[in-house]
Amino acid sequence: MNADPQDLLAFLSVLRAGGFREAARTGDMSASSLSEAVRRLETRLGVRLLHRTTRSVRPTEVGARLAERLVPALGEVEAALDVVNLYRDRPAGTLRINVPANIARTVLAPIAVPFLRRYPDVRLEVVVEDSFVDLIAAGCDAGIRYDERLEQDMIALPIGPRAQRLITAAAPSYLAAHGVPRHPRDLLQHACLRGQFSGGATPPWEFERDGEVIRVDAPGPLLVRTGAAFDLAVQAAVAGLGIVHLFDDWLAPEVASGALVTVLDDWCQTFEGAFLYYPGRKHLPSPLRAFVEFVRSGTLDAGDGKANATAR
Repeated sequence: MNADPQDLLAFLSVLRAGGFREAARTGDMSASSLSEAVRRLETRLGVRLLHRTTRSVRPTEVGARLAERLVPALGEVEAALDVVNLYRDRPAGTLRINVPANIARTVLAPIAVPFLRRYPDVRLEVVVEDSFVDLIAAGCDAGIRYDERLEQDMIALPIGPRAQRLITAAAPSYLAAHGVPRHPRDLLQHACLRGQFSGGATPPWEFERDGEVIRVDAPGPLLVRTGAAFDLAVQAAVAGLGIVHLFDDWLAPEVASGALVTVLDDWCQTFEGAFLYYPGRKHLPSPLRAFVEFVRSGTLDAGDGKANATAR
């Protein structure tokens, strides 16, 4: 039983995007064309692949099984076709990277622009997800995460600043009205602007000084899902609504302008920077190979880096 490869690609794009309209926004086909392609594929195979509602699209059991087999198979096809790039003067194609929102802003942003200027034939697709992710199943070439959240059996190398820290800050008007916290536990008496993971967990704020670690589950008037929604928390902090706890690179413009003032500076927690990670296969797609070399030349000496599978 033969199926049109374009219909298979349409099915995967809809599944990855979570809907026909969403897939159409990032692809070369209209929502109606994608819908027709999936319907044609289902007719040819004789099974339903997607559950469709007005609000969402999700795979049936057989659809999920098909996607599991298609993703690595299509990856091999893309790798085979990528051999053509060996005969080009410069890499070309799509590089799909999966990153959390804070890394997209603080780590990837300063690297992406010079990389794309150097390799104008490469198209960079950035998928922002804060949860754990299976790179292969997600159809991504690489990801960027912190060490404790890396997938197993991946090659990993440092990317971006090798040390990052979380800072705590509030508007001068808020501190004038409510006082300056001197100890992390003082935050229990303050309005704290909190973040929540996509899975629903609200992580406590963590502080460290002289080996002592304190976790504070502080109350507050605003709770936002992690990601770009943190910009709302920052705006609320600037408006004097409460205290925010976030990456120093994210808050740097507001702190530099005086819109926010840092507090609890001696309790700032510093941690190791992020890693670029990707499957350890013999022939990397040329866009990924170019990106790895670009990152390595900017942050590592030749031959440095690590294999995550052997580092544990």
